[in-house]
Amino acid sequence: MLTGNLFRNIPAPQLQEHVDTLLETPGVRLERIVSHGHTTHGDTWYDQQRDEWVVLLRGRARLVIEGQDAPVIMTPGDYVLLPAHCRHRVAWTDPETDTVWLALHVR
Repeated sequence: MLTGNLFRNIPAPQLQEHVDTLLETPGVRLERIVSHGHTTHGDTWYDQQRDEWVVLLRGRARLVIEGQDAPVIMTPGDYVLLPAHCRHRVAWTDPETDTVWLALHVR
């Protein structure tokens, strides 16, 4: 059995996002990500091998998805499914509060 709390032990703001792997099996990885004003650097794009389902639990964020005209604005409870190789980046996270994400990577 594994127990925990997604809002406990939130780290202080750091230079980079903080990622905790909560569960990992051959086909699934579940992460808690904590952002505090973090963005994807420059013209860098995430282009992942796995599908990624992301839900925003706390804070606010904007994602840019290649080929879409408008950013995806996220508030608590919003989620997005990013298929494998869907190029995306984090354009903004709230610098005034912790932004807590739950990311599920699946094959």
